[in-house]
Amino acid sequence: MEVGGENIRLILGLKLKQFRLKKEMQLKVLAEKSGLSISFLSEIEKGKKYPKPEKIMMLAQALDISFDELVSLKVDEELSGLTSLLNSPFVKEFPFELFGITPRDLMDLAKDSSAKAGAFIRTFLEIGESYDMRVEHFLLAALRSYQKIHLNYFEDIEKAVIRFRKENRLPVEPLLDVEQLRSIFINKYHFALEETTFDKFPELQGFRSIWLDTEPPKLLVNKNLLPSQKAFILGREVGYSHLNLSERAKTSSWLKVESFEQVLNNFQASYFAGALLINRSLLQKDLKRFFKKKKWDGQAFLGLMKKYDATPEMFLYRLSQLIPKLFNLREIYYLRFNNQADMGRYPLTKELNMSRVRVPHGIGLNEHYCRRWLSISLLKELAAKQQAGPVSEILISAQRSHFIRGGDDFFTLTLARPLALTNGTNSSISIGFLINEEFKNTVSFWNDSAIPKVEVNETCERCELSEAQCSDRVAPPDLFLQEQNHLQREQALEKFIGEMKGDREENREENRE
Repeated sequence: MEVGGENIRLILGLKLKQFRLKKEMQLKVLAEKSGLSISFLSEIEKGKKYPKPEKIMMLAQALDISFDELVSLKVDEELSGLTSLLNSPFVKEFPFELFGITPRDLMDLAKDSSAKAGAFIRTFLEIGESYDMRVEHFLLAALRSYQKIHLNYFEDIEKAVIRFRKENRLPVEPLLDVEQLRSIFINKYHFALEETTFDKFPELQGFRSIWLDTEPPKLLVNKNLLPSQKAFILGREVGYSHLNLSERAKTSSWLKVESFEQVLNNFQASYFAGALLINRSLLQKDLKRFFKKKKWDGQAFLGLMKKYDATPEMFLYRLSQLIPKLFNLREIYYLRFNNQADMGRYPLTKELNMSRVRVPHGIGLNEHYCRRWLSISLLKELAAKQQAGPVSEILISAQRSHFIRGGDDFFTLTLARPLALTNGTNSSISIGFLINEEFKNTVSFWNDSAIPKVEVNETCERCELSEAQCSDRVAPPDLFLQEQNHLQREQALEKFIGEMKGDREENREENRE
């Protein structure tokens, strides 16, 4: 298999170790035969150094192989899994540095057995293919892990927003002057701005914006967006410039993910926009007042969201950034589902799970998400209302979600509405908080009797509730039954072995007598 030049050192190290182990040769013995030091040989095997040709010749002679065998970039079946991983788009694009590791660390898998490591890697790659996992899935998963490490809160961007406000004399108020932001975008950064409906290209009408690398650079904004959505797009573009983020996507939603830097820059610019439009200190004060209410008040929550002129997605996502840090409510999840009103499918389009419970994750599951999830039940309610005519208002509801597996209780808040750019498609946004002592001390209405308590699971296929217990079931519990059957067989086998051992002991006792 051909291997890229940047991995030559790693491949030589793997091959050297493979040949040495096949000869049952210790490093000390190889050092004596080749005349090279043990430390130098160790560095070569780790992929840190590439020796000069004359030293490679000395190694080849010591191992009784040819020079070409050792330096060739072709590897045998035993190492093919490892080199496949090194050459894969996953390794080329994955941001290992964020997690304090390098591709070289992956090669430590081959420390004891390259054959076992290669088999493991091939299995890993095959699983990815079977679940149709593309490079962007890994990159977006890496971003989510990065967010979780930081509790989805980034003080450096919060401070950058404060500096931006001061530099441009933007007052600290719930509503940002969008015209002032537009003026900064055009006059300070010298960008062109145009609103359009993309009529000539219907395939593009779902995009909120498109960035053109023209002279001057131009931002095309979908005219059909809500004012708050247009403000967010402007805020994100200003974020790209103020944070000096050069590598970027050309479209508002991902058409093609080209690198992790692109993914990270998009996240940082979007974070900047959210922090600019929804002020941290003001929202913290508002949330403190809201959390002191003795009863859950959905309309008051909608009023708070309206105060900042935010969409449900913008507002709840900003909560997911601030609440874990400012209120120490760290175990949360954020979910976004879409649904075509005349269909029973509920694809998960965005998720961030910072809790210990299993929530829908969207990749590879040909299963049916639990219909008791508030995210889905509120979408069903919205679709039912639309049968009588168009619905313009935002639906809001709260739920005490009790996870059947694990026994944890979460306070879940969900908002549902029709999408502005996609006719016939509704969206629900949910944020859930683990009901622990911290939550009880922070949120006075946590135990409001008006909030329904509902048992939920991950999917119908994994749920133990019978049809009599759950009228929302839409698929049989196949995976749960498989799991139970497997458990019963294990228990039966254990009991059988125990009885057989007991019989043998009895026979021994009888023989002794």
